[in-house]
Amino acid sequence: MTDMADQILVFLTTYGIKIVGAIIILLFGRLGAGVGRKFVRSMLEKSKADPAIISFSENVTYFLILTFAVLAALAKFGIQTASFIAVLGAAGFAIGFALQGSLANFAAGVLILVLRPFKIGDYIMGAGEAGTVKEIALFTTVLATPDNVKIMVPNGKLFGDTIKNVSAFDTRRIDLVIGIGYGSDIQKAHDVIREVIRKDDRVLRDPTAQVAVSELADSSVNLVIRPWVRKEDYWDVRFDLTRKLKEAFDANGIEIPFPQRVVHAIPNSSLDSHHAEKAREPEPPLRPSIAGGETLLSPHEISVKKGVGL
Repeated sequence: MTDMADQILVFLTTYGIKIVGAIIILLFGRLGAGVGRKFVRSMLEKSKADPAIISFSENVTYFLILTFAVLAALAKFGIQTASFIAVLGAAGFAIGFALQGSLANFAAGVLILVLRPFKIGDYIMGAGEAGTVKEIALFTTVLATPDNVKIMVPNGKLFGDTIKNVSAFDTRRIDLVIGIGYGSDIQKAHDVIREVIRKDDRVLRDPTAQVAVSELADSSVNLVIRPWVRKEDYWDVRFDLTRKLKEAFDANGIEIPFPQRVVHAIPNSSLDSHHAEKAREPEPPLRPSIAGGETLLSPHEISVKKGVGL
């Protein structure tokens, strides 16, 4: 009994202080991790960062401080943490190599959240897809197409491609091309287009809409029409202008021509003489067939027959 008490006393004397020190380190580490998390959150909220990157940053800060505290507590017991860190580094390298595609998406997601080339609610085009941004996650971006189809685009593919943000600015320009006949009055067509644009209150007065001749095409004189509108009115104005311009042109007798091609037939004298010569050639003679009736003589038979006649 005395021996056991002596062993317990030796253990407490040897490791008691280390255990208490390790516990204190863990408690302070836990407290420091919480303080670090709150500090990072407050700093990012003041800078108006995206909620997703705020959550990610505070969690990374918390676990980094906690990991440092655990390693310090292990070192208190005399455990060589250098080898432990080396093992963690090797494991991290192996995991990173195996998940390199996912890590690329993760890195791209962080860059999207930091650089903010688009935000939730924007209509974007990129990586061969187009739609309204519904969610920006660390690995994927969720889009909704105009016909309400959900598309999940990997962030690595999206950020590595050209991104077109249609909703980035408050105004957009409508580009329309309409053709009139070569016999139509260009100035009259110009005035009709201006009047149609003037009557639509959704078309912005500044900048001024552009109306100009853009091309002398095969079948028509093409006019380009470029009014400016608010981004939320883009499609409604585009559709309405297309209909109203057609109705205005019909009412003013301005022709919108169909594609047409003029074909000229040029007589070929040599070809005609060849056909005439073929028509004057005599028909080859006939010979009786064994089965009855007559058949055409072959060219050899014709030459032989001519020789006999001579």
